[in-house]
Amino acid sequence: MAVKIRLRRMGAKKAPFYRVVVADSRYPRDGRFIEEIGTYNPLANPAEIKIDTEKAQKWIKNGAQPTDTVKKLLKISGI
Repeated sequence: MAVKIRLRRMGAKKAPFYRVVVADSRYPRDGRFIEEIGTYNPLANPAEIKIDTEKAQKWIKNGAQPTDTVKKLLKISGI
């Protein structure tokens, strides 16, 4: 089972809001997920990034691979 840390799109049309989730890579983008570890709002100025540090580090230690975008968000939030 390949586990990924990725974004799940929420919000209205032309007003995206994302949840940072841990999901099996075979599941669809907005489909089933294992755990929610944070949120990302790109429309706020500056963008709001809220990620649970402990949960993110736990999943990365267990072998979950963050996507490129999530990797960038984790770096910005200091994880």
